[in-house]
Amino acid sequence: MIQQFIELGQGYGDIYELCELVKTNEHRFHNAFIFTATHDGNSVASLAVAFKPSGESKFMPIYICREGIPYNEEKLSKRIEIFKQTIQDVKQQENILEIKHSSVFSEKNQYYQYLIGILRLNRYIPPMQ
Repeated sequence: MIQQFIELGQGYGDIYELCELVKTNEHRFHNAFIFTATHDGNSVASLAVAFKPSGESKFMPIYICREGIPYNEEKLSKRIEIFKQTIQDVKQQENILEIKHSSVFSEKNQYYQYLIGILRLNRYIPPMQ
């Protein structure tokens, strides 16, 4: 199975697009994630949703809004609250994972391979077949 991240943006207005994808593809929903990272002393979050392949396809898309949302565990931002509510509306629960910031990697592709490795290792997405 091929898993690939599709970046929607950094979580400003595109968070609404991510939530709409969840609502309209509820039947394909696989898992939701809040990735937290620290950069220059600030905590930021990335929001992501993995969908099951459509039809006979072997392609699993993982849509992500990357590192544009400030993260404070005690007082969540409105965007994170909207995301969490959308996931609850489809009777699912998000997974919160602390990861390395993308700036640690020399290329964005390396960062996404790192995330796929973490998700496979923790069985949040299926292994490579």
